[in-house]
Amino acid sequence: MKLGRVDDDDIAAADPDWSFDALVSELNALENNLSANSSTPPLHFHQTTSSRVNLSGRKEIEKGRRFVFRAPEYETDSEDDDDKALVVSDTGKHFTCDEIYLSDSDDSDVESALEVQPYLMNKVGEVEGALIELTHDHQLRVNDGIRNKISALEIALLNESQNSISSLLRVEKFKDTRQELDKKFDTQYQRQIAEALDNQLTAVQQDRELRSQIEERKIRSDAAYEEAKRKVALQEEKQQQEKAKAEAEAKLKAEEVKQAALEAEKKAVMEAKTKAAMEAEKRAAAEKNAVENSKTVTSGVTQETASSLLNTETKESSYVYRAAASASNIEHGRLQKLKELYERNQVVRSSSTQDYTRHESDISRNIRQIRGIRDNVRSKASELVKLLNDHQCPQSFSVEMLVKKVVLSCASPASAPFAIASVIVLITSQVPYVMDILLAELHTACLYTVPKHLVYKKSIFQSKEAYFRSIGYREDNGKLESTEDYLKRLESYMKVYGALVQTEIPNIQNLHGLQEGWAWLARLLNSLPANQYTAVSLNAFLQMAGFALFKRYKSQFLKMLNVISDKFLVDLKSQNIPESAKTTAYMQAYIEDKKFLQVPEGRNLQSNTLSSEYEP
Repeated sequence: MKLGRVDDDDIAAADPDWSFDALVSELNALENNLSANSSTPPLHFHQTTSSRVNLSGRKEIEKGRRFVFRAPEYETDSEDDDDKALVVSDTGKHFTCDEIYLSDSDDSDVESALEVQPYLMNKVGEVEGALIELTHDHQLRVNDGIRNKISALEIALLNESQNSISSLLRVEKFKDTRQELDKKFDTQYQRQIAEALDNQLTAVQQDRELRSQIEERKIRSDAAYEEAKRKVALQEEKQQQEKAKAEAEAKLKAEEVKQAALEAEKKAVMEAKTKAAMEAEKRAAAEKNAVENSKTVTSGVTQETASSLLNTETKESSYVYRAAASASNIEHGRLQKLKELYERNQVVRSSSTQDYTRHESDISRNIRQIRGIRDNVRSKASELVKLLNDHQCPQSFSVEMLVKKVVLSCASPASAPFAIASVIVLITSQVPYVMDILLAELHTACLYTVPKHLVYKKSIFQSKEAYFRSIGYREDNGKLESTEDYLKRLESYMKVYGALVQTEIPNIQNLHGLQEGWAWLARLLNSLPANQYTAVSLNAFLQMAGFALFKRYKSQFLKMLNVISDKFLVDLKSQNIPESAKTTAYMQAYIEDKKFLQVPEGRNLQSNTLSSEYEP
């Protein structure tokens, strides 16, 4: 069998850059041309391709199956004729003829058929082979590019996966670290709570142990007292005469002391009167000269003016005080009671050698332990009442110790005025006469609790220092305290006094309540001048008692505030005292901002250490 040749025109027309689909279409065109020139059934190319989508969502071209160029079967005389086919090999580099049977028969039909069939084979030459090779190379390059892109995508995917895993590991590590920190913080917080609870329980236990020790000491003291009482009963008959003799001697000695005190007092009064008379003569002479030189003479004064002067100025030991007459009378009565108490105690001390130091330290300790807690206030008041009623110490001694320690504690700015006031009200509800004694001691320490003011006159005081000592300045090693320290102490005294008058406890009567506070405010505004001492006193009093006074007196209290704003503060500002500027600003803000509507800090006592509050 001879293969036909490809014409030169066909070779010239071939496009070496054909695509695979173009090659197939060209072969089909050639087949159609051949079928037009021959009665042989056309030969067909079959193209099978497949495509699939890879993991990245792109289409990946698979290698196609082989293209088979089939020839039809012919019936020949021999039964052993096989199918003949022209096949493109998998490599795509050349055509192969699989099992083509070539016969030497002279049969014209067979020869005609064989001559027509190999036309395509005859056209396979160098150009077609080169075209096929180029196509195959192109496919290989495309496949290599695809594989490279797939490899790059796989590497990128792998890197991304590794980065994700690394990020997840970091997140897990951060999560574990955060959980460890949270556990540590939680453990620390729980430890702090446990420590606070332990401290609280320890304090409660110590308080209970202290109370238990006090009760035990009291029991032992009672037992010792009973034992001593039995021993005394056995020796009573022997000691009756000695006791009577000692009482007579003590009474005689007390009379002598009292007589000496009366004589000393009379002597002091006479000296004061003499000095006052001399000063009065001097003042009268000076006034007479002033009247003679004056152009206008006052013909007289009205009864109301005289009464006002009587209420605002009194003389004590040549000192000139500004005070209301009613306030002076009340103060005098209280001081008289205090003096009588001290005299009785002095008589007892002179006739007794018993030491009450421990009793005094118990009173002082209970006062120092007063806190702004309801249970603490009631327990300390109860303990102090027991100490006042202790039969081992005369009650007058206990009262003297109590009032001195209370007033001493009031001088500290760090004191709790509302708590101290509540303790005072609870004590005086059971031992009433303590209130006047305490107020007298407070008047002695701070004259503005009366209220009254000592007028400075050069004719009476040799120097400013002498005046400062008279109004209560303390002296240490011959040096007077500063005005700032004195004003701080004055403010502390007035805060306790203001807290006392406004204290109200259910089912307990306050013997020095709000009506006394209202009277104090009226007396100060009517009788005392506006200066730095009265300004500090008034400001401290309003801070403590202003809220309660407004609740009780409403519009009347507002009128009082108007008097303070329109008269007292105006007079104070006109003096241009630098030390009073701060106090003036405080009082002005108190009135303008209506701070009397706010509950003062500390007024509501805490019900326990967890800050629950109780309003007394």
